[in-house]
Amino acid sequence: MSVRARKAVIPAAGLGTRFLPATKAIPKELLPIVDTPALEYIVAEAAANAVTDVLIVTARGKDAIAEHFDAKPALEEALEAKGSTALLERIRRSSTLARMHYVRQPKAAGLGDAVAHAEGFAGNEPFVVMLGDDLIDERDELLGTMIDVQERLGGIVLGLMQVPGEDISKYGCVAVAPTDEDGIVAISDLVEKPALADAPSDLAIIGRYILPTEIFDALRTTQPGAGGEIQLTDAMRTLALAGVPVHGVVFTGRRYDTGDRLDYLKAVVQLACERPDLGPPFVEWLTQFVQQRA
Repeated sequence: MSVRARKAVIPAAGLGTRFLPATKAIPKELLPIVDTPALEYIVAEAAANAVTDVLIVTARGKDAIAEHFDAKPALEEALEAKGSTALLERIRRSSTLARMHYVRQPKAAGLGDAVAHAEGFAGNEPFVVMLGDDLIDERDELLGTMIDVQERLGGIVLGLMQVPGEDISKYGCVAVAPTDEDGIVAISDLVEKPALADAPSDLAIIGRYILPTEIFDALRTTQPGAGGEIQLTDAMRTLALAGVPVHGVVFTGRRYDTGDRLDYLKAVVQLACERPDLGPPFVEWLTQFVQQRA
């Protein structure tokens, strides 16, 4: 039985070029989903699953991320003086979710390279990796189940989701076999961004991983792969072929992709519709707008 993962790593060193010019000065990870930065959703998910420490892998020009998760005494005092209790609680939330840590990645050289920068933070414990543009609805269970599975079975545990064949080349993909547990599969091989004809299944790796510390040795010997970058999938494959157990939790709930402009807009609309304070009038307006456009 493994130690329970209680630390999370969130890579956030990318340039955010798909969202330029907005991301020229604002980190992509802080773009709001209505009024809450996407990255705060990810940290909140970690905290809700008893993750106590979060490492953000950042880059030059992304100091605003640390600012967002820091306390703001002057702002808090101003809101308190105005009696804005609800808003005060909301801005305090980001600085109380977890103990935040930061490390700078000098050059964006792939997800594997970003994870390699977390070695000192991880120590000798398994740890979570969460991609900042994959939002999992807080009403749907994934990360907690993954942590439970890793604690029992050790090794690597991945979040998986069925995707259409035409999309499989955007993801890491896995070859699987069933286990005696519903929704949990054993993984025998991993391929990064395969062509449809080469994909071993329709199960894609989404942005949730539980990794053992052996991943760092594997990353040290991993050569650049797809896109000329150090791919985490390739390092995990090295461990799988060396006998490290790899399992996947198949997710069938609500997932929002904020890494693409169109999908980002969909996420904003979907989550705005779900908000009790904004949803009813927004849905009413949206319905009228769509009818007018039809």
